[in-house]
Amino acid sequence: MLKQKDMEDSMIMAHKNFMSNLEKSLNILEGELKEAGEMSAICNDEWCNVAESFIDDMHKNIYSISEPRWLPTEDSRKLKDPRKRVRELYRKFAHIKEGRARA
Repeated sequence: MLKQKDMEDSMIMAHKNFMSNLEKSLNILEGELKEAGEMSAICNDEWCNVAESFIDDMHKNIYSISEPRWLPTEDSRKLKDPRKRVRELYRKFAHIKEGRARA
């Protein structure tokens, strides 16, 4: 029983570390999109393709994370928040890309 508890504790710690790093990545991506929205020159074809690729990768990574049954409620919520944020990033990106297409 002790080994199982140690394994669960280790997995929870690894999950928290992973989610913390994922949060940092989302913050960086969000900042880049905000900057691009303010500076129309930044959103050229190459930048748009790379940004869309990053958002797609982030989306795939976030939605591929399964919630272990032993995950505390607080940590479960921390997984739902990035899913909501990545949907918002898609929406912001579409707005930036649409504005560029009109220009």
